[in-house]
Amino acid sequence: MSKKMNTVWFMLAATVLNIVLMIVLFIICFVLITRFVDPNSSLIPLWLGLTFLVSIGGSFWVYSRVIKWMNNKFNLEDNLSPLFNRKRKPKRRED
Repeated sequence: MSKKMNTVWFMLAATVLNIVLMIVLFIICFVLITRFVDPNSSLIPLWLGLTFLVSIGGSFWVYSRVIKWMNNKFNLEDNLSPLFNRKRKPKRRED
């Protein structure tokens, strides 16, 4: 496969991994809330909001760690094409 195709597959897999991590963290936090928080508490919306933030932040943190590990182990820079090319400075015309 070409570098561009490797990049496309990597981005799709990384996106799915990030979404799955977010869902797993949300479910874990939600289970912890149902176990340890009183159902009649007025702070339930606060706990649910905190769960949402923890699932987003936690998934981003775990995702970044996994990507760094994969980059070191599999040397992804050699196997993937860059997402953004550097723009070349235009040559100045001398009149």
